[in-house]
Amino acid sequence: MESASQTLPTPAEPRGCRTISGLRWWIAAILFLSTVINYVDRQTLSLLAPYLKQDFHWTNTHYAHIVVAFRVAYSIGQTLCGRLMDRVGTKRGLTITVLWYSIVSMLTPLARGFYSFMGFRFLLGAGESGNWPGATKAVSEWFPKHERGLATAVFDSGSSIGGAIAPYLVLPLYFRWGRGAAFVVPGLLGLLWLIAWRWVYSRPQEHPRITGAELGMITADTQADIASGTPRPRWRDLLKFPQTWGTIVARTFTDPVFFFIADWFPIYLVAKGISLKTGLFAVWIPFVGADLGNFFGGWMSGHLVKHGWPLGRARKALVVFGGIGVTLLIPTIFTVNLPTLTVLFAVATFCYGSYTTIANVLPSDLFPSESVASVSGLSGTGAAIGTIIVFELAGHLSDARLATGTHLFDPLMIPAGLIPFVGMILVLLLVRNTSATEEGLVRRI
Repeated sequence: MESASQTLPTPAEPRGCRTISGLRWWIAAILFLSTVINYVDRQTLSLLAPYLKQDFHWTNTHYAHIVVAFRVAYSIGQTLCGRLMDRVGTKRGLTITVLWYSIVSMLTPLARGFYSFMGFRFLLGAGESGNWPGATKAVSEWFPKHERGLATAVFDSGSSIGGAIAPYLVLPLYFRWGRGAAFVVPGLLGLLWLIAWRWVYSRPQEHPRITGAELGMITADTQADIASGTPRPRWRDLLKFPQTWGTIVARTFTDPVFFFIADWFPIYLVAKGISLKTGLFAVWIPFVGADLGNFFGGWMSGHLVKHGWPLGRARKALVVFGGIGVTLLIPTIFTVNLPTLTVLFAVATFCYGSYTTIANVLPSDLFPSESVASVSGLSGTGAAIGTIIVFELAGHLSDARLATGTHLFDPLMIPAGLIPFVGMILVLLLVRNTSATEEGLVRRI
């Protein structure tokens, strides 16, 4: 009987086409750039929010509704785009979604008020929702299990880097040329990225520049998937597995916390009595903390696997580290001191970054390639629904507590520190080997 490894296609090397050593890390780099641009696009509104609120006379509730419009589309789109990626492939799927949201970003200056901004943010969310399912699927196609954590950290860190550099790109554009330039330039970056993406990306088995050694290493972990030939599970089949629910919980109980920080942090600082001009450095500190946490979580879990830890144990160790560390958000209610707030948010988001790297890598750890984007999309939908709830609470609660001054957001910071901890416990219980593992429906962890 012919083995699965013997049936794997070998990439043909066209005349004059030179192979590239470590090609998979070039793939990780372009996924990172996609995430950076994705986050610069979405951060534009939150950075301009204090000024747009004055221009259009919005309350915090108005702003919450606009942000929620993005999240509603993002919630629906995560699941739909995940299925799209599994059906049409990573290359075509990300091409469609990036082209969509880049055009929407460039058209946003046409908005003239509350409802038109809501409409554009809804359309932006629909397009941007494809990034994480697509990137997660690309990682499952290009990386062996001991490197998936670090590869996931590379692309996921783009969210932190994008959030960190966005103030230095968006605000100068706004102050010099107005909100039109602030929305159009990030959209143009997306179109430039598409040119590189279409040129660089193919599946490993089809890529003309991959070396034979790298292809063999990549496919070693996926031979069982190739050999099994099982049909792509339906959503309702995937939802029967506790591992799917563990993956959903991992993001649903963590992402809303970071999205709250990302989208509300400028308003939060102003509420604490800190002006954006004097506290601009603090705007990007949480993003850098999360970025460093991404790499720490990805590197450390891979390091543990290489040193003999079972995959599940290595991943869960970082979940515990993150779940405990995010509780440092709670002490922020006791201070208005900028350096103290900066340290607390930096450490908490560092721990969050370690946690979310594992949350993003779990679909590729647990499921065969034809289901990775679908499960990633389901977890993204859960995260988006949680974020909608948090944003609605933030808008209504902050408007109702305007008289409390610097304590405006205190009631949100306590659950923000506790909910990821609860999620940590649920992940430990749900992500395990079950009868579905023995049947080959879910990977052993």
